[in-house]
Amino acid sequence: MDYQRALTIMKDNGYKQTKQREKLLKLFQQKEEYMPVKEIFEQFQEDFPGASYNTIYRNLYALVDIGILESTQLNGEQHFRFHCDTVGHHHHFICTECGSTSPIDICPMEEVSGRLNGFEIQNHKFEVYGKCPSCH
Repeated sequence: MDYQRALTIMKDNGYKQTKQREKLLKLFQQKEEYMPVKEIFEQFQEDFPGASYNTIYRNLYALVDIGILESTQLNGEQHFRFHCDTVGHHHHFICTECGSTSPIDICPMEEVSGRLNGFEIQNHKFEVYGKCPSCH
């Protein structure tokens, strides 16, 4: 995902291009790893000192809903990043130190679904957490 593509997706989904949303998209353009809300909020307040956590969360979750951002829980806190551009079905290794990600090209769902007779699986998310080579 990049800034221009994110703007297009936002407009295609009926969201206005506001200065606040532009700032959020630019923050994610600068970093490829997951960022905690606290860090996003601090950087956002440089341009919008009166903004609240509510404003940030509302916009972040709106961007998740339309597929611009991904979110995950790290150390009990919600983290966000631009949606992954890796093609095809895959999952992620996520570094708990720096938030960087690496695609995992295997999926455990075939084995899992075989053990859930009678259940209808509608979606899934598989993430592996640890430290990347740089942080290890």
